[in-house]
Amino acid sequence: MDTVAAMRLFARIVERRSFTLAAQDLGLPRSTATETLQQMEARLGVRLLQRTTRQVTPTLDGEAYYRRCMAILADIEEAESAFTGAKPTGMLRIDVHGTLARHFVLPGLPEFLAAYPGLQLHLSEGDRLVDLVREGIDCVLRVGELHDSSMVGRRIAVLEEVTCASPAYAEQMGMPRTLDELDAHRMIGFISTASGNVLPLEFEVDGTLRHMTLPTSITVTGAEMYVAAARLGLGLIQVPRYHVADDLTAGTLVEVLPAFPPSPTPVSLLYPHNRQLSPRVRVFIDWLSKAFATHNAAA
Repeated sequence: MDTVAAMRLFARIVERRSFTLAAQDLGLPRSTATETLQQMEARLGVRLLQRTTRQVTPTLDGEAYYRRCMAILADIEEAESAFTGAKPTGMLRIDVHGTLARHFVLPGLPEFLAAYPGLQLHLSEGDRLVDLVREGIDCVLRVGELHDSSMVGRRIAVLEEVTCASPAYAEQMGMPRTLDELDAHRMIGFISTASGNVLPLEFEVDGTLRHMTLPTSITVTGAEMYVAAARLGLGLIQVPRYHVADDLTAGTLVEVLPAFPPSPTPVSLLYPHNRQLSPRVRVFIDWLSKAFATHNAAA
């Protein structure tokens, strides 16, 4: 195995903390991964990895060598792309928010893959905090404000939010016209995966954001259940407008307090700060930014 390929393998072993997973990612036999690392350590004259029965971790020398390898590999990929004009190739691993993926990512994927036939996509669905390096993920698509300083975030869209409820709920509880009238209402609680707490409702009043927590009879952790519970008349919800656009058109949900909208929600792609942005990730970010812009312009 040549030096560049060995560097790629070593970097993947460090990131995955496993010879087996790294070999699977790169389509190699595990024995090849083991032999290559043994040869690398012998050539450098240092131990790069600490091996236990549970996982593989880099030594101090291994950490330093990993950082140098990542910089070299990024420079090679960038140089080859710039001088050959070649399109990015290889596996691109992305963790996505499921609802966003179904509305914005999946519909345009045939076009994206036709434009970059050398790319392979692996999409995992979640809304949890992920360790991109340990889990071998190139970037994650998330909604909300960014708080993790270990990742670089590129904002690609801002989504309009809406407060809504079912017609049956509005008929039973009354349609509120002011925020004071919300005292007699209920909300469906949405639990934040980051804090574990129920998120309050938000309303913009004369340029100031006001938070309100109403009584709940049900709390959920998933966006689909959140909207489904609202259709059943269990309380008020606040979601991006795109998520309930069909319901609002069909009349299965109605907008509440449109004069006091929730704050819009940012959408970002995040990747580790210690990596240069690879051509694979760059073309995906550029494509997805255009996909969001096109969708919002048509809405």
